[in-house]
Amino acid sequence: MLRLSMLALASVFAQPLLAADSSPTYGPELQGFDYPYTLQHYAFESQGKSLQMGYMDVAANGKANGRTVVLMHGKNFCGATWESSIKALSDAGYRVVAPDQIGFCTSSKPEHYQYSFQQLANNTHDLLTRIGVKEAVIMGHSTGGMLATRYALMFPEDTERLAMVNPIGLEDWKAMGVPYRSVDQWFDRETKVTAEGIRNYERTTYYGGRWKPEYDRWVDMLAGLNKGPGHTLVAWNSALIYDMIFTQPVVYEFKDLQVPTLLLIGDADTTAIGSDIAPPEVKATLGKYTVLGKQASRLIPHSTLVEFAGLGHAPQMEEPARFHKALLDWLDTPQKPL
Repeated sequence: MLRLSMLALASVFAQPLLAADSSPTYGPELQGFDYPYTLQHYAFESQGKSLQMGYMDVAANGKANGRTVVLMHGKNFCGATWESSIKALSDAGYRVVAPDQIGFCTSSKPEHYQYSFQQLANNTHDLLTRIGVKEAVIMGHSTGGMLATRYALMFPEDTERLAMVNPIGLEDWKAMGVPYRSVDQWFDRETKVTAEGIRNYERTTYYGGRWKPEYDRWVDMLAGLNKGPGHTLVAWNSALIYDMIFTQPVVYEFKDLQVPTLLLIGDADTTAIGSDIAPPEVKATLGKYTVLGKQASRLIPHSTLVEFAGLGHAPQMEEPARFHKALLDWLDTPQKPL
């Protein structure tokens, strides 16, 4: 058990590293950051704790088609980063629900939590039940793709379709030779997060060296959350979540998916957890989305692959019009029963 005194000490030592960061500062549940649609909160009990999940529930804009899309964010993202996708889907007649998972963004950061994709899927399913969503299209980006896969495996009858946007977990990094980082090592790393570090990582890994000014808002969102009054708990939860991501691969279960599945892949992406500490010969084999998307499509029984040549980790943010056309075309295309 990590003692709060240890966490507090780590926070003190981390402060000089964050002092030069000029990004805004936000509260421990992202208080002060503006979400694009009305933010609501779902309160529930989990693992003996009173927790809450922030979420947006956006009605169809215009003629509703009776369908719901649930958007699952990635590790370095929040529900708010789905802003353009929410608008595109709502304008097309969909109800859109975009939750923040426990440990992220506007949701609770518990001092201790046993993170698993099963737990997060259960939390999300309970939220959807509470707000009257029985069946939905489940779409996950990045780490959200791993969660969306787990959700579809656990609740196939409640999953109309599955869509994944540059999901991570298309390969098992530990089996490929990436060294294990302990939770304490992840925590030490996360206490040193800065806006500059986030920007440099995303520019190199996500966007092939490219950058757009509109991405800075999302960098400030993460950096401001990390350096705010919840700094220690934010970093601690982030460490626990990274351990979950690294140790709970879903790639071996793609073959078991029972729902029509869309893979939307920017092929310039090179994201791979732990690649920064992998031996050079291992690092050279990781995060090759030009290959990974095709491999995943072959593993998933009823899959459609759309590749965006030259785009990176977040094609929905790089070229939203092109991305949303591909998504909506697939959603509008009838799927044969499995």
